[in-house]
Amino acid sequence: MTAENLRPRWARDLLRFLPLKSQFVLTGNVRDLQIRASGGQAYAASLTDVLAASLAEAGYGEIVRYDPVQGFATITDPMVSTSDADAPLARLGLTPAQGRAAGGSDVLATTLQRQAELDGPSLALIVDFASRLIVRNDALSPSEQQLFTRALVLGQSVQPRPVGPERAPRFNCVIWVVEKEGDLPDWLMIDNPRLRHIPIAAPDRAARNAIAPSLVRSMPGGREAAPEVLQEAREDLVDSTEGMLLMDLNAVTQLARAEGVRIENIGEAVRRYKVGVTEDAWRKIERRRILEGADTIRNRVVGQDHAITHMLDIIKRAATGIGGRRGNRPRGIAFLAGPTGVGKTELAKSITELLFGDESAYIRFDMSEFSAEHADQRLIGAPPGYVGYDVGGELTNAVREKPFSVVLFDEIEKAHPRILDKFLQILDDGVLTSGRGDRVYFSETLIVFTSNLGIYTTGPDGERRAAVTPDQPFEEVQTRVREGIGDHFKLVLNRPEILNRFGENVIVFDFIRPEVGVQIFDSMVKSVLNDAAASGQRVEMMPDALNSLRELCTADLANGGRGIRNKIEAHLINPLARALFERENAGPVRIRSIERGTSTVLVLEDV
Repeated sequence: MTAENLRPRWARDLLRFLPLKSQFVLTGNVRDLQIRASGGQAYAASLTDVLAASLAEAGYGEIVRYDPVQGFATITDPMVSTSDADAPLARLGLTPAQGRAAGGSDVLATTLQRQAELDGPSLALIVDFASRLIVRNDALSPSEQQLFTRALVLGQSVQPRPVGPERAPRFNCVIWVVEKEGDLPDWLMIDNPRLRHIPIAAPDRAARNAIAPSLVRSMPGGREAAPEVLQEAREDLVDSTEGMLLMDLNAVTQLARAEGVRIENIGEAVRRYKVGVTEDAWRKIERRRILEGADTIRNRVVGQDHAITHMLDIIKRAATGIGGRRGNRPRGIAFLAGPTGVGKTELAKSITELLFGDESAYIRFDMSEFSAEHADQRLIGAPPGYVGYDVGGELTNAVREKPFSVVLFDEIEKAHPRILDKFLQILDDGVLTSGRGDRVYFSETLIVFTSNLGIYTTGPDGERRAAVTPDQPFEEVQTRVREGIGDHFKLVLNRPEILNRFGENVIVFDFIRPEVGVQIFDSMVKSVLNDAAASGQRVEMMPDALNSLRELCTADLANGGRGIRNKIEAHLINPLARALFERENAGPVRIRSIERGTSTVLVLEDV
């Protein structure tokens, strides 16, 4: 690959317009490392170094850099030929010492005037951190107004002079380096024929691929590695650092050298850099726990064997790393859909306990709380200047604190559509930038969404109607629910790309069928009696009373297991607590019968 092909696009743009423009504004990814080519090879260098090399190639023999803290300094890049580091500063009327000269913004304004009037070799002035020269862009102070007005006038009046053996025209140019175009006064930027705005984009795959060879060779084992090992490491580095800066890639290899991560494990070095911890929690999960997880989860989520199997497949894929997960994408994604009270949230809790030994370790967000348009600021944090900026976002803070976690977004359909754009970023890129500018990676998380989409539909009269009913077979329920989810994302939200990210991981839960309802009822009643025994009160139930209560609690399964629990609370727990409280004898009791009425009454007898 030629040096010209390796040169960043912004640098090529700068070289093209040096004969035509007297001032340039570089914006965007200006704090990152940039690609610099030498001998047909590319490596990462600072923006100042790449600028100096480009300007020297264009015939500039003297280059001076200014920033508000250190003042003026002569660029001493090896590609810039200068015999005396103090000479360029002296030409500008400064008092140099070892290639440096102090000076504030007032001195910069005077220096701009002197630079425009210079004869002899062309001199380029790089004004770095120019955003910090202004306190408020909409209310310039007199000194700020004077500085940029002088820059505007001088930019129009300065004339190019022939430079080098080819006598190419060159200005004594000024290059302003700022983070955003709006950091400088609009009247300096807009309709200025002598000023060229050059954006510097974040590195793409080609840029990462260009510097990857030099980086992987610097890792432990890189110098003696076979060509095919180097090639595989380069591809792994490029694939696993999608969306990251060149500075991040450089830091990854520095971390690898410091911690002895060999070239064969480049993915491990990237993972450590992203999440900031050495051990991989996913690899520490006991294989036996996952293998036995189905039986454990079936005790808590009854009648949903297909959903449990599918979810465990996602877990096994996440733990083994199989499945083509690239870049920063989450370890796994699951979209749990179906009627209310069938175990969607319970499955997420069970998976969390299976993975981390504590069902409360998951990060849960009730999306009904994020129905407002600007609710995304709660997730990622308010931007600078807004109330709550210093607090950060609830989601970004939580994932940064617990990078290995299950993140549950409950009832996703209740979130504002603007929130869904953040989910698209998480599912696609696996990274969110908080309001404070911190990049938070989701590469070690398991993302779970729950939803009731597809269960109800809106009729022509606006009335809400059931789209699926318990008397339909599960295959029909599954088809209709999937259709409802598809219609919502494609037609209502116009976000089909989000549905595509879920792929085949949309898991539809079945209704609680009568036989399953009986299992849930028996399990809940047993739990209530065990709780009573644990509190020192032994309670038994006669078969007739148990059958009567079972019939009462499972007659209507429209609300699933949650509905059964509510009825057990109304017809067993509350009347039992009332009866035990009123009894003087604290001995064992037997529930002989249940009397229904305005409030259920239990007929008890001593055992």
